[in-house]
Amino acid sequence: MAPEESTEAVRLLPSFERRFLAARALRSFPWQSLEEKLRDSSGPELLLDILQKTVKHPLCVKHPPSVKYARCFLSELIRKHEAVHTEPLDELYEALAEVLMTTEPTQCHRSYLLPSGDSVTLSESTAIISHGTTGLVTWDAALYLAEWAMQNPAAFAHRTVLELGSGAGLTGLAICKTCHPSAYIFSDCHSCVLEQLRGNILLNGLSLEADVTDPARHPEHNTCNSESPRVTVAQLDWDVVTAPQLAAFQPDVVIAADVLYCPETVLSLVRVLQRLSACLKNQQAPDAYIAFTVRNPETCQLFTSELGELFPQAPGWSQAAESRSPFSTPQPPSTALQSPTRARPSQDFPHMTRQQCRTGFALIHAPRRSPTDSSLCCHSRHRDDPNAHHVCSCPRRCM
Repeated sequence: MAPEESTEAVRLLPSFERRFLAARALRSFPWQSLEEKLRDSSGPELLLDILQKTVKHPLCVKHPPSVKYARCFLSELIRKHEAVHTEPLDELYEALAEVLMTTEPTQCHRSYLLPSGDSVTLSESTAIISHGTTGLVTWDAALYLAEWAMQNPAAFAHRTVLELGSGAGLTGLAICKTCHPSAYIFSDCHSCVLEQLRGNILLNGLSLEADVTDPARHPEHNTCNSESPRVTVAQLDWDVVTAPQLAAFQPDVVIAADVLYCPETVLSLVRVLQRLSACLKNQQAPDAYIAFTVRNPETCQLFTSELGELFPQAPGWSQAAESRSPFSTPQPPSTALQSPTRARPSQDFPHMTRQQCRTGFALIHAPRRSPTDSSLCCHSRHRDDPNAHHVCSCPRRCM
């Protein structure tokens, strides 16, 4: 391979690697660029390198993606090869044969490469709705909140973070690995989601504490000097949780991603935020970061109007930052919206001092893409259907 060809291949490989590990929609891969490189190259080196960076990647060998996804990817790779070269490439057919002999399980894996060189690997359901919940897969807003958090680590460093509706756990695991919180509390209400969540935390090398409500039971954990945060998982039903139960968490920061999918959850979330603000009367109420995809503008408007009634001293929202994906190639930015009276001043948010507002909110908007756009989250059951995310019958469709 000529030096200029090698340089182009080096640029192409990370794009395939990141997309495949995260199980991106196949239409988002740079197939046209691959075809151009194959026409200019007489050897199979590029395809073999792509095979090693995708299906044969150590992360995929240890934590395999959806069988259907791997099959469709290899089939497309073979088609691109056959369109240019007449000689078959045995390694591609052998990889496809191995996948065809594999039974599709109910769980698959996605892996996300972090800027630090570390990765987050998740075990997820192969179905969008499973066991009566949508919380067993990762939704777009979780990626955007994770991206935003990694670009603003000071918002979480050496602080206690409570995540509402953690789902598969991507956001929290990314924050734990890159933002150095002192303690991180994952929470959800569905038993199956909690079981999968605990597994994903352990899968990523973090240890779980037994008791989330009693930090005094862990005096040996020096949160200022520890390399990893104290991680706990809590079963939290927003409709029944009490103020004393919330107060026991003692959070400095509250986050949530893609939990605003119907009016009922909006009202429940606002009630939880109100209780968190009221139950910590002797200290400053936590900062809150809420990431969501605007599928239904009325749902978004309901949330902001409810917040306005709850915290009238926050008169509106201003754009604070943009977030682009560190997990893959550049994507349309998500926009972090912040209250002008946000509580904690910093280099990123210097607008106001804490005394002017007991609770600061930042709304992180994960833009909804059109069906033809590439998606950071492509659910394995519908990976080859460009309209799948928008026509599925899950509750979040109505947003």
